[in-house]
Amino acid sequence: MPIYAYQCGSCGHAKDVLQKIADAPLTTCPACGADAFAKQLTAPGFQLKGTGWYATDFSGRKPPAAEAAPEKGAAAASPAPAASTSDA
Repeated sequence: MPIYAYQCGSCGHAKDVLQKIADAPLTTCPACGADAFAKQLTAPGFQLKGTGWYATDFSGRKPPAAEAAPEKGAAAASPAPAASTSDA
């Protein structure tokens, strides 16, 4: 369950509350009773560290070398086989 930071707009009382995501946000301040208790925008409390989180992470390994693709003009520049004609 996430921990949400709340602060009262009336008295300034701040509190961290452990709530389910589906729970309704709190609105009544526990200190002064005013309906000015609101969620605060805070940074997430976790970091993704280590290898294997993303394909682009900085693990120090180099990606395998890409195979050289043939040029577009090379296929068109090669001569076509001559048609054989036979006089029988």
